[in-house]
Order: sequence, then C-alpha cells, then structure tokens
Amino acid sequence: MSTRLTDIVGVMKSKWTYGDSYFGYTEELNDNHNTKYPSMLITPPDSVFPEFRSNNGWEELSFTVFFSDLYQRTHQSNESIEQRWDNLQDLANEWLDLFLRFYQDNQLLAWLDDESISIERRKEVANDQLLQIRMNFSLKINSRCFMPVSQYPSDFTQLVVWLKADSGLTYSTPTKKITNWADQSGNSNSVKQLTKNNQPLRFTYDGALDKTRINFNGTTQHFISANLAPITGNDFTIFIVSKYTDLTNTEMKLFSIKESGTDRLQFSYANNGKLSLKVIDDDGHAGTVLSDTNSTSFSIASCRMKKRIGSNGSDIFVQLNNDTEVTTHVTDFNNNDTGFDDAHFFIGYADEGSENAYLKGDICEVIVYNNALESNEREEVKNYLNRKFKIY
Repeated sequence: MSTRLTDIVGVMKSKWTYGDSYFGYTEELNDNHNTKYPSMLITPPDSVFPEFRSNNGWEELSFTVFFSDLYQRTHQSNESIEQRWDNLQDLANEWLDLFLRFYQDNQLLAWLDDESISIERRKEVANDQLLQIRMNFSLKINSRCFMPVSQYPSDFTQLVVWLKADSGLTYSTPTKKITNWADQSGNSNSVKQLTKNNQPLRFTYDGALDKTRINFNGTTQHFISANLAPITGNDFTIFIVSKYTDLTNTEMKLFSIKESGTDRLQFSYANNGKLSLKVIDDDGHAGTVLSDTNSTSFSIASCRMKKRIGSNGSDIFVQLNNDTEVTTHVTDFNNNDTGFDDAHFFIGYADEGSENAYLKGDICEVIVYNNALESNEREEVKNYLNRKFKIY
C-alpha cells in the first residue's frame, strides 16, 4: 500500500494530542494568538526518490518539526529551562513513537533513518517567548508521488474519447461555467455546451482525491459532442470516474447516444445507485445489465459491449471499481447500420422523449474505446485511474 504527503501529515497531526498542531511555515507560527500549548508545527518536507519499481516508488522525506511551549517569566521561577526542554522532548519522542507505530500496526512500509534524527533546542522564539525543540528526521515510505505509471489509456488502440476534468476546459473563472471540454485522445471528439443555463460547473477541489471535478445539477446541465459518436460497431468500452449526489425516480445519466431509429446506448446510475448499461439496436432488440453493488463515493464506473463470435447477439458488461463484472447476453443484437455513430453523444444527459434524464453529481474523467478491451487492458486503464484518483 502506498501513501501521500496528505496521508502522512494527517497521521502526524492525529498523534499529537497535547495541544494544537499545524502544517505550514515558521513565519506563520505567531499568526494564531489563541494557540494551545504545547504545540507542534510540521513544515513542508523536501523529498528525494532513490528507487522506482513498476508499481510504486520509494520516497525519502526530510521533515523538520517544531515543538513549542510557553516559557515566560512566571514559569522560570518554578521550572528550569533544562527541565522544560526535557519535558518537551519527552512529548516529542512519544509523538514520534506513536506516529511510527501507526505504520507498523497497519502493515505499511515506512521506516525512520536512525542516523537522520537531530534535536536542536531554542528559546525566546517568536513573540510569545516560546521554548522550542526542533526535530529533524528522514522518513522512507512507499509513495504515490512520482509513481511510475506503466501504461496510459492512450497506449491501447481504438481510444476515441478522453476527457479529463483537469485538462482542456474552456470556462469562465467568475461563474465556473464550462463552454468546451477538449478531447485528449487526439481525435477531436470534444464536447461543448453553448447555452449558459445548461453549462456544467468546474471546481478545482472536492473531486476524487480532492482533484478537479465537473458538477452537473440534475436538471439542465450537460454536454453534447461536437462530432458524431465515434462508436462504429457493436463493440465498445467506457470508463467514467464519477459520483452521484442524489437519486430520483429517473436514472442518473453518465453517457448516452440516441439515434434517429430505435438505437440507444445509455450508461447510467440506476435509481438504486447501481450501474446500468442499456442498449437497443435498430430492430428493437434490447438488453440491460446492472452491477451487483453501488457506491455513494467517487467510483470507477465501466461498461463494455462485445459481439459474441459464432453466435447471434452480443454480451454487455458493467463493473463498479474492482468489484465482480456483471454480464448478460442480448439475443440477436446487431446494429445493421454498424454501430452508434449516426448521432451525437451526451455527457450527463439522455434524451428520453417527453422525460429527459440528467446527472446530479460529478465527473472527473471519461475514457471511451471503439472496441471491447481485453481483461489485461481494462486492468491497466483501471490501474491508471486508481493511481490518479485513489478510488480503492
């Protein structure tokens, strides 16, 4: 299991129970005049990456942590400065032991470089006349930062749509409204929304792993593709990092295509929160498959369709995160016009005639292939998304 600076600092702060704890810089030490002492200040560490492996990297972080306590004139007559330093160091040592024990108890790979520990004692620090212990140490940990990614979605053939919330957005800074979301696959299959009331919003926080997200209001906001849908046959694979925030009587639509005949492709959250893939061909042959599980958190939602060789019809599949893939067979399914490429595709919406359906929730990334990926290929794409968004 790997970790990030956010995780490390969170554990550090949770193990300091004697007073206030902060993450920042020493010049901010005196900004808060209501500090509860003894306090701990963790400064941003420097890092080196001495070793890389195929699925992870080792990171050595050099920490400087300041432990501070008041030592004013009223204290000096009752306790010597060396006693106060000893007491503060005892707390610092206990904190360091509890911090390291957390990783041992949770079987995470992390250890301290014993030769890196140094202690500096300081007095009359900042305006509060603080006594201080400055502790320096190096921590070696299995890290997510700069972790080598063995393969990206673009490494597999037939990638036709790649939309990333952290790249390629045209939006208004004051309103957050998005007019265009540029395709990163190299095929110019971008999506757009020119009607202001229908424009989804860009947020640079609160997405999966606190990354950029695109928010849909569930009533009007959605995107439509600039080009016709690039699914030219019966086979396709779709991945969407997403979350619904409310379920209504209608499904929460993630991706959809509606052609002029009966042809439909709808990838959604059903009204019970499970993933749903629904397909209909131009002769009316229809099939729906639901995932076994649901999730109220950000998830990797994936679906695919594959024509069955030597038999009539096609198989459709859905999978939530790394749960068991669920499948069903659609007998006699066969698009005579070879695919779903006679209409535009939608993100966050499906045209259902008199009762349209929208997504109330968020999307971080959309990846579409014009074929049914093999098992090892799907695993690589999910690994890429999971490394980026830390879903499971």
